[in-house]
Amino acid sequence: MKVILLENLGATGDIGDQVEVKAGFGRNFLIPQGKAVRATPENIAMFEERRAELEKNAADKLTAAKARAEAIEKVGEITITQLASDEGRLFGSVGTREIAEAVTAAGEELEKSEVLLPEGVIRDVGEYDIELQVHAEVMVSIRLIVAPEVA
Repeated sequence: MKVILLENLGATGDIGDQVEVKAGFGRNFLIPQGKAVRATPENIAMFEERRAELEKNAADKLTAAKARAEAIEKVGEITITQLASDEGRLFGSVGTREIAEAVTAAGEELEKSEVLLPEGVIRDVGEYDIELQVHAEVMVSIRLIVAPEVA
């Protein structure tokens, strides 16, 4: 399926690119989310009329994301306490939801979809560097301390 991207999508492409994507990805994600339209002659003409507006919106979103990343970076370090064994293994785990809630509690709004845990959930006590992707082009890192809960 050939689509025209209406915003920057990292590895998929930039605004205005006509890219070939799998039909399911286009039909179930890109088009319903408003991130792309089918590459028909009518849509190509419509896009060219709206190109400046879409590029300005993308630049505004990028500026807002950079400001938000700086604010999150000022949080710097968050601590989450969990029940743990004497060896340091957690009873349960720390995932994206817990990290997002901790950053939000520290004063900066964060969605769990913005937390990247490429190695999966955290199951041990310790210190971790966590990557947050607040925009397709903006990454920020925070320090996470997972501490054992004392009874």
